[in-house]
Amino acid sequence: MMKSIDVSQAIGMVLGQDLTRVVPGETSGVAFKKGHIIKEEDIALMRSMGKNNVYVMEIDDDQAHENDAAQQLALLVGHKELLFSEAAEGKVGLRAQCHGMLKINSEKLFEINMLEGLSLSTLHNNSPVCMGEIVATAKIIPLVLPKATMEKAQEICADGNLIHIMPFVAKKAGLLITGNEVYYGIIKDKFEAVIKKKFKDLGSVVTETIFLPDDADLIAEKIKNLATKNDIVFVTGGMSVDPDDVTLAGVKKAGAEVAVYGTPVLPGAMFLAAYLDEIPILGIPACGMFSKVTVLDVVLPKVLVGERITRQYVASLGHGGLCRRCDGGCRYPHCSFAK
Repeated sequence: MMKSIDVSQAIGMVLGQDLTRVVPGETSGVAFKKGHIIKEEDIALMRSMGKNNVYVMEIDDDQAHENDAAQQLALLVGHKELLFSEAAEGKVGLRAQCHGMLKINSEKLFEINMLEGLSLSTLHNNSPVCMGEIVATAKIIPLVLPKATMEKAQEICADGNLIHIMPFVAKKAGLLITGNEVYYGIIKDKFEAVIKKKFKDLGSVVTETIFLPDDADLIAEKIKNLATKNDIVFVTGGMSVDPDDVTLAGVKKAGAEVAVYGTPVLPGAMFLAAYLDEIPILGIPACGMFSKVTVLDVVLPKVLVGERITRQYVASLGHGGLCRRCDGGCRYPHCSFAK
């Protein structure tokens, strides 16, 4: 219900109209937006604008103001890894307070957005996010919302797993670079610097780099050795199907179980993921040297939150798995790649 009231009597009430302030030669614009809760300090400015009376909205007991409802929605969907902005104009921003992988329950997100008057926008599931980054926005569409709608939202979020962030866990990795050309000094290695930087950017460290020729037995021996001292083993080179590419054979000889060899993600088609007991062995094809983003950038965050790389997961990456190789600079992860 809307009614006109003297501004001096409107403190604590909800403004039912936009109030425009015009100062000739200086400013012209909305000074108070519809839905604003009127404060005592607003009265003098409103009167100076010629507003002795304003229209206010009366909120019934079974309704909630947009800001209150937005704050409640944020609390329902968000977890301890998120920081909330102050509600304004029916909107609350949710920011990451750690570096990690964003997890979204897309089915529940759909249910929330099917409720009349609620709007919940998020980044993609499994996106790597940085501390302070906005990962979601909770927005209330009307100025007042039936409390019954929030009760339905509460039911949907009863187990509290709609939005959360899995923090990256710092890990150690051993790096095995294979190939006769590099080992014998015919060409200079470019893998080491790339892998070290990618791993460091995620809060982890490569502890040791070993260069080997194309020898499956030597590769197997060093994989087993590195796996005893590290949380992850990277192997590079020799990942194609040519007869002299023996890295895959070395991984198998080490006793590792191959989960994935070959992916529907480009760059990165010849990627390998295997497990020696519980230690991930990640094989990076030649594209890892020169492509800004490859399948490694997609799966490595998953490994750092303790999730296992499976054939089913990698197969699901085919939808969106073709990199656009954007002109003007790579924007990953703020793009569609492997989403």
